[in-house]
Amino acid sequence: MVDIDRILAKFEMLDRFTGIIQNLSQTDIETFMADPVLIGSMRYYLQVSIECCLDVAAHVISSERYRAPKDYADTFTILKDKGILPAELAHKLRQMAKFRNRLVHLYGEIDDQAIHQIARSDIRDMDQFKEAILNHFAG
Repeated sequence: MVDIDRILAKFEMLDRFTGIIQNLSQTDIETFMADPVLIGSMRYYLQVSIECCLDVAAHVISSERYRAPKDYADTFTILKDKGILPAELAHKLRQMAKFRNRLVHLYGEIDDQAIHQIARSDIRDMDQFKEAILNHFAG
């Protein structure tokens, strides 16, 4: 059975992290690209925000005894297959999980302008994930 308090605690962290990302993303691209501290902060907060979503997904999968995921991206496929996430959002979240792997393992190949753009345009996907999970389990 899903532990809703555990999920809420993760979402509290997620809200804090995405709030920081939103603030950082208001920095114009020239200032952002010239400041390695801003770049590093953005990378970190994107990574831990994605990990919050992955942790919640893994908890749901484990608690509900769904099949084991093949990789991080597959966790969102499982939630889609179980009717928890809409297909389009699951696709975006799979891409997000793959991006997290790039942040962690291929950090030298990351385009920091893309980081800035992701923070400005794709951060809402995490809010939609949160909403879908809460609607399904706390609804």
